Amino acid sequence: MKIAVIGGTGLIGSQVVKKLNAAGHEAVPHSKSTGVDVITGEGVAEAVADADVVVNLTNSPTFDEASAVFFRKSMENLLTAAEKAGVRHFVVLSIVGVDQVPELDYYRAKAMQEEMLAAASIPYSIVRATQFMEFMDATMSWTTDGNTVRLPATPIQPIAAGDVADAVAEVAAGAPLRGIRNVAGPEVFPLDELGRITLAARSDARTVMTDDTAGMFAQVRGDVLTGKEDARLAPTRYADWLASR
Repeated sequence: MKIAVIGGTGLIGSQVVKKLNAAGHEAVPHSKSTGVDVITGEGVAEAVADADVVVNLTNSPTFDEASAVFFRKSMENLLTAAEKAGVRHFVVLSIVGVDQVPELDYYRAKAMQEEMLAAASIPYSIVRATQFMEFMDATMSWTTDGNTVRLPATPIQPIAAGDVADAVAEVAAGAPLRGIRNVAGPEVFPLDELGRITLAARSDARTVMTDDTAGMFAQVRGDVLTGKEDARLAPTRYADWLASR
């Protein structure tokens, strides 16, 4: 199949392209660097022309209320072009529990993106993943003050980006789910404990202080960001991922 991977040069997209091409498909990466702008619409029609499948891995540059504008406009442009091109399958990467955290602007925006896809005429699939292991450094940096990192005890089930790419590639190459597939890492950690494990593995002198008011994840209630019974568990454990860095 010919598969247009929008956002195909990023962390997940570049790996999805590689995996799909290795499996014998023609996966083509598209991004701003290749002349495709999902907000202005420049290059979008050309990117999806003759594609059997479109995989949308683009992401908002911000996590605030502006993220809603990004996801709405990008989906409008991509869906319009894909419908005109006769695309047979449209895949989006989202977040486990995204519809359970209405307090967060970014999560509301991603939930809206899912709703727009489900309401369109193209057969679709949504892959929801838990939090990426690769984002742990950024998460800690948001709440670092000197040598102290403040983190809530929010349950997190981290997944490696490579495992996310495997899940997306598998879904893109298959029949449309017309629904959602949840994928998650094999272990659940309180976020503060995950911070301590990360710092210890790197001999980082910073100290983690448990603070259930600190950072974006403080607004998450309970374990909504963890995979439930229907989630497919990825193989990579956090300790093994840390050791490979």
